[in-house]
Amino acid sequence: MKYGKLILEKKEYELLKKYFASVLEYKDASYKASSAKLSEELKSAEVVDEKDMPGDVVRFGSFVTIQTPFGPEKTYQLVKPEESNIAQNKLSILAPMGSALVGYAKGDEVMWEFPSGKNTIKITNVEHKLVEQKKE
Repeated sequence: MKYGKLILEKKEYELLKKYFASVLEYKDASYKASSAKLSEELKSAEVVDEKDMPGDVVRFGSFVTIQTPFGPEKTYQLVKPEESNIAQNKLSILAPMGSALVGYAKGDEVMWEFPSGKNTIKITNVEHKLVEQKKE
């Protein structure tokens, strides 16, 4: 792990804690397990101000390119659950893979329990693209 622990921005950390409260209602065991693991990792995470966030850390809105043993390199955007759309490669922060990636940095390898079993995810790139807001 590049930074020795998860790195999270303060507002995003608070939002993650709120999302975990709703996950308790999920019936899907993999979602519960992934959220429980991330919840445990959050206890030792470094929570920083926006200005102190490293540019290579996966966070809300990040475009993260990953390599797994079971497929080609793929890029996803990490989003809030209500914005999730796997057909558009928008991955919910609460999905097992989304939970696996948040707070890690480019170059990190993450071991995570997926529905198919334990797999290693290598983060090969992290980008943060600003989305222009429409002027009305």
